[in-house]
Amino acid sequence: MRIALIKGDGIGVDVAEAAMAVVEAALAKVGMPAPSMDEIDAGAAYYRETGRDIAADAEDRAAQADAIFLGAIGLPSVRYPDGTEISPHLRLRDRFGLYAGVRPVRAYPNAPQRLADPRASGIDLIILRESTEGLFYSAAAHGRSLVVNDDEVQDILRITRKTTTKLHRFAFRLARKRRERGRSGQLTCVDKANVFTSLAFFRKIFDEVSAEFPDISAGHNYVDAQALDLIRRPWDFDVLVMENMFGDILSDLAGGLVGGMGMAACAEIGDETGMFQPAHGSAPDIMGHDKANPLAAILSGALMLDYLSEKLERSTLADAAALIDGAVETGFAGNLLRPMEFGGNMGTVAVTRQVLDLVNRAGMAR
Repeated sequence: MRIALIKGDGIGVDVAEAAMAVVEAALAKVGMPAPSMDEIDAGAAYYRETGRDIAADAEDRAAQADAIFLGAIGLPSVRYPDGTEISPHLRLRDRFGLYAGVRPVRAYPNAPQRLADPRASGIDLIILRESTEGLFYSAAAHGRSLVVNDDEVQDILRITRKTTTKLHRFAFRLARKRRERGRSGQLTCVDKANVFTSLAFFRKIFDEVSAEFPDISAGHNYVDAQALDLIRRPWDFDVLVMENMFGDILSDLAGGLVGGMGMAACAEIGDETGMFQPAHGSAPDIMGHDKANPLAAILSGALMLDYLSEKLERSTLADAAALIDGAVETGFAGNLLRPMEFGGNMGTVAVTRQVLDLVNRAGMAR
């Protein structure tokens, strides 16, 4: 395997290194060699030094890899001339058509739970965020705003049949896979179809694709009602599919229910490749202080291995992914993982060492 590794900025460097160490340990446990790492320079610090936000040949090198792993991008003090943050990863999403943004939301024992209801301990859902269109189609990194002047700015919310059909088919297949693994497999289309023509179109395509999957229970929810329901009854949902900006907001809200962004893993998957990253930012205030929670990055590494098991048709990679997931579950259940983010006494290095130890001591997970 060949991984394009972008460590990026701030804590991105530390958590990316932690994730790759755990990935290599899990692969060794199942008898597979470590992947080849092609480290690519990118981010705000690189921009400050060179005037470029990513290495000149980065896209071609990333295209040759089996997957891309990203630590974190951005430093608040470093901006493009228009005042927006450094964001080459948005162009990578666009370049590789990474339309399916998978954001798992799972409660772990002994991790903080923000809801008092005991059912909150069973939260286990996925927010599926379209990652190339929607309102992010007009992100500053793409230069696609319709009007930009000192009197007015207009951005475009773009929904296309081609991308949305692929997204919804991905959603139904994901719901089916979840059901096969013991979850409900309930799929919910989250939109604002009562107000926006673009999102009525989004729902229309969802209903069309639904006919291809008669075995999957599917429904709808308006995004404002869904935000409320993530507080009132998140345990009733399994897979939620939505437009880009809605997914950006609701995935953070949902992440807060199960501890915080230090647990927020992310996969962004297209037809040819996938990019994997923790959904948190670069947190420069704790950079170099050994305080960052690396578990979002480590769990993103597991998502990468699971993805590669299908892409490369190697079931052993799914075994390695399950080892990582099982190690995190075991670590929390035994109160062996106590990240500082949650008020514990374990920094980046200690959490990583504990996960490595659990992976190395585990039996085969499948």
